[in-house]
Amino acid sequence: MYYSRLKLASVLGVCLLGLLLCLPNGMRKPFPSIPWRQIHLGLDLRGGSYLLMQVDLKSLTHDRLQTLAENTRDTLLKSQLGYQNINVDTDKNTVSFQPRDAAETDADVATLDKLPRVVPNEFSVKKQDDGTVALVLSADAIKARARDAVTQSIEIVRRRIDGTGAVDPEITRQGDDRIVVELPGISDPERIKALLGTTAKMTFRLVDSNPVHATYPPPGVSLVPMANPAEGGPLPVFDHVDVDGTDLTNAGAVIDQQTGEWAVSFSFDSVGTRAFSSVTQANVGKRFAIVLDNKVVEAPVIRTPITGGNGQITGGFDAQKATDLALMLRAGALPAPLSVVEQRSIGPSLGADSIRAGILSLGVGFLLVVVFMVLFYGRFGWYADVALLANLILMVAILSLFEATLTLPGMAGMLLTLGMAVDANILINERIREEVARGRTPLAAMQTGFERATSTIVDSNATAFLAHVMLFVFGTGPVRGFALTITIGIATTLFTTLLLSRMLMARWYARTRPASLPV
Repeated sequence: MYYSRLKLASVLGVCLLGLLLCLPNGMRKPFPSIPWRQIHLGLDLRGGSYLLMQVDLKSLTHDRLQTLAENTRDTLLKSQLGYQNINVDTDKNTVSFQPRDAAETDADVATLDKLPRVVPNEFSVKKQDDGTVALVLSADAIKARARDAVTQSIEIVRRRIDGTGAVDPEITRQGDDRIVVELPGISDPERIKALLGTTAKMTFRLVDSNPVHATYPPPGVSLVPMANPAEGGPLPVFDHVDVDGTDLTNAGAVIDQQTGEWAVSFSFDSVGTRAFSSVTQANVGKRFAIVLDNKVVEAPVIRTPITGGNGQITGGFDAQKATDLALMLRAGALPAPLSVVEQRSIGPSLGADSIRAGILSLGVGFLLVVVFMVLFYGRFGWYADVALLANLILMVAILSLFEATLTLPGMAGMLLTLGMAVDANILINERIREEVARGRTPLAAMQTGFERATSTIVDSNATAFLAHVMLFVFGTGPVRGFALTITIGIATTLFTTLLLSRMLMARWYARTRPASLPV
């Protein structure tokens, strides 16, 4: 029961630090230069929008198969091996073709088996019973690409939302192919939906100038519709990508000095600059299509070689559309389209009602606990109530320090933590009562009561801690918020129960030296 001055100062210092960390939640920031950390309110407390989006994995597989078909075509031509009817089958995840000569089948298989693979064993090259050769994507490779696509999509979604100025967005993975986006404070998510629903995959490809191919495109050429149908019908565009939009380093909304209309300026990195310069030098007089999400934004004629690595996209943009397109290009293209599976909006008034209900439940629960402890344990009950208040302050302080997002389940977790903390104090006081009933002196009763209760308290809180850590690891959304609050509460409970309340009792005993304990 002895507390040195250093130990006493440490316990009080932690409590004081917790109080200081809580203050920003009820005050405006006085000095911009001072770090000011606050608890952020979740969607259910602040109001806002909830979007559940799904990654189109079939489109992702289709894109990979198209790339594989193009690589197959180029490799066979370079190896002077002929082919007929290259076909992409997304249902069977295969790229197949008919060899020019049956005698070349083995050479085709051996040549294509040397194609680079994104992941080990991504695909296999097989001779089919009907005489065709097929490149078959493996199921494991498709799953690996899906996992990578969701991870990449989360990062790109985060960059796009951050660019809109949204405050405290929550972006998390759900399952294998879904992403949850929570936007507190945004009640109309239509602009966000448009930003996230656009893949923004931009490529630069040459236009086939043969007029016959505008009706009957040969292999390697596709009819791509215009983004603005008023500008004409689909253009025959080569499938080969001459310059990829992933080589962009910057994009911004500007006003075209010649037309006075909004446009999007862009610049390439060194790789993109070399590719852009090379293709424009070799194809002066030809049309060069800017394709965005499989639609031709514009297809200007290359008048002179462009070697500076800068360009501009026009297309009847207004200020908002130009800004959003520049934002999407800066954030990067999504690996696959995202579709909205579920959408919910929560009004600010409903959030305010939830805050009032949460604060009321916390206040009433805390008051009932205070009254119970005082009635049953007198002075030691008051000490337990002080420790309980310190526990609540430390929980809020830790949540503020990490700028955590507080939800209604999180508030429920705080109330449950107070009940768990009371359990620990009741264990201590009941142990002390038992020792007094056995005839021990006041100091011996307090010492023994704490010693015997401590192991029980630590064991029970340790098992609860492990359970809630697992709940946090495997849970999603509000469940994680609840588990996080309880986990923090267990740590603060052990501190306030085993150190603070014990210190209060020890200091009282050292000051008064009572002949009997008020239990």
